[in-house]
Amino acid sequence: MNWQAVNFDWNQARAFLATVEEGSLSAAARALGQTQPTLGRQVSALEAQLGVTLFERAGRSFVLTQAGLGLLEHFRAMGDAATRASLAASGQAQAIAGKVSITATSVMATYHLPPVLKHIREAAPEIEIEIVVSNDLQNLTEREADIAIRHARPTQPELIARLLSESPAHFYASPLYLDRVGRPSSPAEMSKLDFIGLDNPERMLPTLNGLGLNLTRNNFKLISASGTVLYELVRQGLGVSIFVKETADLFPDLEIVLPTLDPIMVPTWLATHRELHTSRRIRLVFDLLAQALAEPSSRPCTTAA
Repeated sequence: MNWQAVNFDWNQARAFLATVEEGSLSAAARALGQTQPTLGRQVSALEAQLGVTLFERAGRSFVLTQAGLGLLEHFRAMGDAATRASLAASGQAQAIAGKVSITATSVMATYHLPPVLKHIREAAPEIEIEIVVSNDLQNLTEREADIAIRHARPTQPELIARLLSESPAHFYASPLYLDRVGRPSSPAEMSKLDFIGLDNPERMLPTLNGLGLNLTRNNFKLISASGTVLYELVRQGLGVSIFVKETADLFPDLEIVLPTLDPIMVPTWLATHRELHTSRRIRLVFDLLAQALAEPSSRPCTTAA
């Protein structure tokens, strides 16, 4: 390693990351327990050291420049490494302990979280994890959970959110169901099928009909707030539903309906309350979840029956 090239203060890098995540110097200073002028000097010193402009002012907020955006993931990797180093040291000095609650959909909690939680348990055995199965972001604003994993971007100003990934979703059905009703050869023919919806299908109709499906509320014959229930209803041949491919791949008894249809991209967001993000144990779990769920190698490991 060229040690001469590693010549900037980690506190400056931490100031940069906090400003990105909090959106302003004042909020970042509060999160780090520093004064705003001190944090501003650290960011300016990092810019001077690197020879690039990292932020542009937009009112009271700071917006990343292209140079800042290009360096962001490198600094986040440094932050992850620093967290892991701190965690290793804590075993010798100060344990990270306490309860952290995570709210996630039933599908995420059932098929995606177990291998991630195993890693968190190994990294921080003194942390107690509670899983709250829900689709509602109010879990965070009402303090019913510390961290939320959602497929819609949180809009509440008191929440901090990070986009982890975007995954393709397709329509799926049981082959037996398609043998019975016929396989559609065009988007228009999809309107002849029975659909199984998650909660309020009316909210999805504009998106689905934008693909040329021409569906109405009458197409939705079954509705459930549980994603795992939807999977079982589809597997039993009761209709068609839209699933994220990486989860649907766990079920070899499902078939993509009209595979030529463009997929719908489904985002995965990680969110926490702005105040809670300053908690060491919540920040640790947040960062470990972000790292694991954003990695391509992080795939569901549960085997379907």
